Amino acid sequence: MNIFVSLGCKFTQFLNLLGNYLSPLGLRLLLAWEFWDSGVTKLRGENWFAQIQDKFPFPFDQIPVDINWLLATWSELIGSIALVIGLATRFSAAALIILDVVAWISVHAGNGYNVCDNGYKLPLIFLIMLIPLLLSGPGKASIDNLIVNRYFRSV
Repeated sequence: MNIFVSLGCKFTQFLNLLGNYLSPLGLRLLLAWEFWDSGVTKLRGENWFAQIQDKFPFPFDQIPVDINWLLATWSELIGSIALVIGLATRFSAAALIILDVVAWISVHAGNGYNVCDNGYKLPLIFLIMLIPLLLSGPGKASIDNLIVNRYFRSV
């Protein structure tokens, strides 16, 4: 019986170690893919924010539409790159959370939950995926982790 307990403990330790690398990396890569796609669509498309500017929450309703469009586009593009490499992950997650909440309020909130109706399901999923990156960081497979281990472990 002890051998099964020992094997179970070793397997759990292995999964915990693997999870420190792969779980946050998976979140980062999936979120990066989604936000990159959205950013590229904005970069290549027409600015449609004027149609919903009145639905933006404060302070974004006070910012000119073209600046909001640039902020959203480049937050998605730069945030995606940062998530992929795991650099400034908490800052990127915070910026994308703000972007996600603004999109939820101004675009998706009145459409119900269903994705097919442009509802708030995807912004909710993205928010839930971004929160662990904000609170726990990017994981061990990241530049942030390399920087902390190299320069700040002795502090």
